[in-house]
Amino acid sequence: MWQEFRTFVMRGNVIDLAVGIILGAAFTTIVNSLVNDIIMPPLGLLIGGLDFSSFFITLKGGSYPTPEAAKAAGAVTLNYGLFINAVLRFVIVAFAIFILVKQVNRIRWPGTAEEAPAPPPREEVLLTEIRDLLDTRLRA
Repeated sequence: MWQEFRTFVMRGNVIDLAVGIILGAAFTTIVNSLVNDIIMPPLGLLIGGLDFSSFFITLKGGSYPTPEAAKAAGAVTLNYGLFINAVLRFVIVAFAIFILVKQVNRIRWPGTAEEAPAPPPREEVLLTEIRDLLDTRLRA
């Protein structure tokens, strides 16, 4: 059983998956910083100096200045600002992964996108030539 497990783990796909998960976790930290520290402050400034993470609706309880204060008081909140942040993070990550995969495919398999189609079979070429000859004889 140990040998089978070792063989399974040492396969290329499992190692690639493990590396991908580790890099994805590190990439998530970078994207979170990009969203929270670079994108959201100017966007919040454009909409009047508000931070999306502070957008919430209190469903049960009083009125609170921040979601943290509402949670501390035990109020039930709908934190749609945090959802907006999460959606924005997802879009950025998805776009970055799209660009990454596109570049890796371009590097790994150069020229596959611009490859000329395969030439037609010899029989098809001969039949096309015969057709063209017959067509010119019938027209003459």
